[in-house]
Amino acid sequence: MSGSYDDSVGVEVSSDSFWEVGNYKRTVKRIDDGHRLCNDLMNCIHERARIEKVYAQQLTEWSKRWKQLVEKGPQYGTVEKAWHAVMSEAEKVSELHLDVKCALMNEDFEKIKNWQKEAFHKQMIGGFKETKEAEDGYRKAQKPWAKKLKEVEAAKKAYHAACKEEKLAISREMNSKADPALNPEQLKKLQDKVEKSKQDVLKTKEKYEKSLKDLDNSTPQYMENMEQVFEQCQQFEEKRLRFFREVLLEVQKHLDLSNVASYKNIYRELEQNIKTADAIEDLRWFRANHGPGMSMNWPQFEEWSADLNRTLSRREKKKASDGVTLTGVNQTGDQASQHTKHSSVSSSEKNQSYPTEWSDEESNNPFSSTDANGDTNPFDEDASPGMEVRVRALYDYEGQEHDELSFKAGDELTKTEDEDEQGWCKGRLDNGQVGLYPANYVEAIQ
Repeated sequence: MSGSYDDSVGVEVSSDSFWEVGNYKRTVKRIDDGHRLCNDLMNCIHERARIEKVYAQQLTEWSKRWKQLVEKGPQYGTVEKAWHAVMSEAEKVSELHLDVKCALMNEDFEKIKNWQKEAFHKQMIGGFKETKEAEDGYRKAQKPWAKKLKEVEAAKKAYHAACKEEKLAISREMNSKADPALNPEQLKKLQDKVEKSKQDVLKTKEKYEKSLKDLDNSTPQYMENMEQVFEQCQQFEEKRLRFFREVLLEVQKHLDLSNVASYKNIYRELEQNIKTADAIEDLRWFRANHGPGMSMNWPQFEEWSADLNRTLSRREKKKASDGVTLTGVNQTGDQASQHTKHSSVSSSEKNQSYPTEWSDEESNNPFSSTDANGDTNPFDEDASPGMEVRVRALYDYEGQEHDELSFKAGDELTKTEDEDEQGWCKGRLDNGQVGLYPANYVEAIQ
């Protein structure tokens, strides 16, 4: 078994036992380790608090970005409202995680910091008072026993040396008897040497046994003193362990949002909002507001009147998928003709009457024969003068008719006329093309 040497008492440490001189240093080191573990725990909590803060910020940014997109996008009913509720959940959870961050730093972190300051007292010359007290206690307990142990080691060494000398003397005497060249006087000296070595063995053995007995007698007191110092170190460490357990339980409470009433309410409310989403109701709403359920001022026979001026607005236009085919009938005998055109009419136009006088030759007639088949765009002419506004597309849009613009999300164009009652705007692309587009598909460039 390999041993080590302890300079404090001048003896060799021959085993790993606590009772060996110098092996108490492990329990003393545990005090310094306790101070370091406090620092490690504070760093651990600080890092988790930073994670909570970053996560809260990311939740808020995510919620804000998507809430804007949902609010600016098409609104089709209760499902979109449920989607919006998911963004609200993120904002509320973000606030809770910020609360966790504050609790970790303001309560748990500060609690460890204050306890560490009270438990460990730094000395002017370095180290901690508690460490020095433990070191001094162990040294004092070991000093008497270590002194006797040193005497035992010396006595053992002397005894073993005497035994070795005795064996050597006996060997020389035996060899001399077989050597005829030795005279009696030389043989007598060798015999005296054997006798003296035997006496030395007896004396050193007696001294060795006596020193061992003295050491054995002092061992109970040594063990009692060492136990006392060890228990003091144990009590100090017990305080740290119990404190760490208490702090970690506080950390667990702060991290466990499942025990927070407001956290549970967030998801109960979210579940209720999602469950209120009704696909059938959304389809019914869209049918009534954007589909066959909309009211329509169907064309009827009208008498000609010279007092009425017929001017159809391009704003009666609607996408082909939602439009209906209208047939205008001119009652003037020599001008009778029929024209077909896709046009949308809102419920607000229910009571509007259509004058009967209009012809293909009228310059302001959008349904002239030149574009009745959709070969030309009635908006190819220069935009009417007025305030022009630059806008940016929020979504992709593919024109459904020849007089509608097509663009991709992010494209910029110029709005030349404000939104009409049907939700359409007139605009001009950068390539000069003029046409209609859905107003809610773009936003003004700030």
